[in-house]
Amino acid sequence: MSGELKILRSRLAGNFTSALEEMPDLLKADQYRRNLRSLENWEPYLLEESALPGPRANLELAQVVADEGNEPLFLDFISYTPDIAPSNSPAEFLAMCGIIGLGKLIVEGDLHHLKMLQSFASDPRWRIREGVAMALQRLGEKDMDRLIAEMEIWSQGNLLEMRASAAALAEPSLLKEEKHVAKALQILDRITDSLHQVERRNNPEFKALQKGLAYCWSVAVVALPHEGKPMMEKWLLSGDPDIRWIMKENLKKNRLKRLDPEWVKKWNSRLLNTG
Repeated sequence: MSGELKILRSRLAGNFTSALEEMPDLLKADQYRRNLRSLENWEPYLLEESALPGPRANLELAQVVADEGNEPLFLDFISYTPDIAPSNSPAEFLAMCGIIGLGKLIVEGDLHHLKMLQSFASDPRWRIREGVAMALQRLGEKDMDRLIAEMEIWSQGNLLEMRASAAALAEPSLLKEEKHVAKALQILDRITDSLHQVERRNNPEFKALQKGLAYCWSVAVVALPHEGKPMMEKWLLSGDPDIRWIMKENLKKNRLKRLDPEWVKKWNSRLLNTG
């Protein structure tokens, strides 16, 4: 039996999950869209297709929900607080879809939702925080200057707001113009410098920011090497062990190794010799 026929038979039997597992990734979003448009109540379908509990939520479906949904739906979904939608539960997926959906509303001009989105940057659930970054990236696709202006503000907030601003900007598809990359590097530089002021570091908020910066720098540096590499070098020489750890982790990223393998090798060797 051909793969296409298996998909069709499974779909006719109402087994969406099995059918989608057979599909190439590029077709999934279109099928999710058709499935949602055929349903009056999305919740049971979304809960079933959330891929939670598990290591990775169904991000493709979440983006389609954000495309197809509306403000009442999104506001309903974001009301799923941690007590009723804990981490790694299917209900958390609904909340994440609502958060990403706020990005659609912001792009459409409902800028007052930015404040609401900012509050969710400090949510205890890491998937919700990832949803915030994805929502902000929707704004960046439409108006990168506006995103950068907002992230300038967020980057001066609490640790998780700093983390959200860094993650929102560290998206290769957004870092196409030199002026935008330069601004993103400046924001990362300021956030990294602010770590010197953090005395209590053994907490989840600091660890989340640290882990975010451990990849964000490499994304921005690859987009503008002649400015980014000297900035990274400054922090690679930092006397702060947490900042050095961030930079060491960035040196492990394949994107940097592909960009300039000799530069990465030089700095790894230097760090090895200096401890």
